[in-house]
Amino acid sequence: METFINKNKELNDFLKTGTTTVGLIYKDGVIMGTESQATANYFVASKHAQKLFKINDYCAATISGGVADCQYVVNQVRAISNLQRIETNQTPTVKYIANVVRNILYQGRSYYLALMIVGGYEVELKKGVLYGIDLLGTLYEESRFLSFGSGSPYALGVLDAEWMQEMDEKAAIDLVKSAIHSAIERDAGSGYKIQIIKINSEGFKPIENYLGS
Repeated sequence: METFINKNKELNDFLKTGTTTVGLIYKDGVIMGTESQATANYFVASKHAQKLFKINDYCAATISGGVADCQYVVNQVRAISNLQRIETNQTPTVKYIANVVRNILYQGRSYYLALMIVGGYEVELKKGVLYGIDLLGTLYEESRFLSFGSGSPYALGVLDAEWMQEMDEKAAIDLVKSAIHSAIERDAGSGYKIQIIKINSEGFKPIENYLGS
């Protein structure tokens, strides 16, 4: 029982990790965003932390948790995506990428301190999709929006109140900004510039302050 309690305490402490990540489905695809603050306990380690990563032309991922662990998972998934594209001459689907992330985290069984949102555009289905994966490898699909990190309660309040079916691109971008701004204003672990990208039938495209290549 003591071990179980200690494990739960470790998990609860981890889930308080400072960050805010958001994924949102709109009529043409998905909008994904984060803020740019990295913290080490109560210390602001960076104001320019990349928390939003392109996986392939139709898929991206946000990270929250241990930076090194998340970066390792992202690098592994990118490599697997590239190998799959070379072998099949097709870009892997978002669902395939989400399952790769799930398998890595499940095999680690909380060894990797990572909570990730995997989102993108499914070409064959002609729609945007979002998946959430936790550090134990639990995977679930969301039909509206997702938010992870210490600022997520504030972001989710805004998203839940304002998200609508068939939102256009501008409304979706504005809502993601509003949700992250709400978290920044109220959560000490979130701050600085907002990073936003979109993925639709035309593929991955940075919108604002994207730090990747």
